[in-house]
Amino acid sequence: MKSDKISEAVVRRLPVYLRFLNDLLKREIATVSSQELGQKLDLNPAQIRKDLAYFGDFGRKGIGYDVSYLIEKIRHILKLDQQINVALVGAGNLGHALSNYNAYLKDTMKITAVFDSYTPKIGQNINSLTVQPMEELDSTIRAQGIRIGIITVPDTEAQNVADILVGAGIEAILNFAPVILRTPANVRIHAADFTTDLQSLAYYLHDGKEDAEEVPVNEQQ
Repeated sequence: MKSDKISEAVVRRLPVYLRFLNDLLKREIATVSSQELGQKLDLNPAQIRKDLAYFGDFGRKGIGYDVSYLIEKIRHILKLDQQINVALVGAGNLGHALSNYNAYLKDTMKITAVFDSYTPKIGQNINSLTVQPMEELDSTIRAQGIRIGIITVPDTEAQNVADILVGAGIEAILNFAPVILRTPANVRIHAADFTTDLQSLAYYLHDGKEDAEEVPVNEQQ
């Protein structure tokens, strides 16, 4: 099925499946059913089967899914079976933290270049990467075949950075700046906004003792 017919929700669940399957593989578990996946991931087994069926027939009735085979297929679907270089713009505290996360990423996906416009940061070393000036962004992205960009700059600078990334050929952006970015339709944007996530969590907080007492004991978190 063509990717433009598959919802973002389905695509976002695939890495969740992959992470759990990798854990099964480490424990030398060879097969898993959609029921088992559903129980562990708190998802409807029918939804899992439907998600995977968008991309092919990977399971066997009465047996389930071969863990190694399904890992291979999901990695291929997510293009994790090829080298994916990532550029990060913004070498502040968040940029440092994300660059250090390289150690936890799979070998096929790495932050390979870090950029900043603030002169004192240029030349600094972050997890074996040297912070480069923005003037080198275009040539570096093209030379390294970088296709994904991460933005960790202030909101006032984010749109300009996005424009520069798009101009350099970036196809997808993970945006940590609290602002909506405008890009061409063929450039995918994912927003990571800690503030709105925390604010939405606050909705679920109890106002006081009376609210807590209304919740049955076996349903409290």
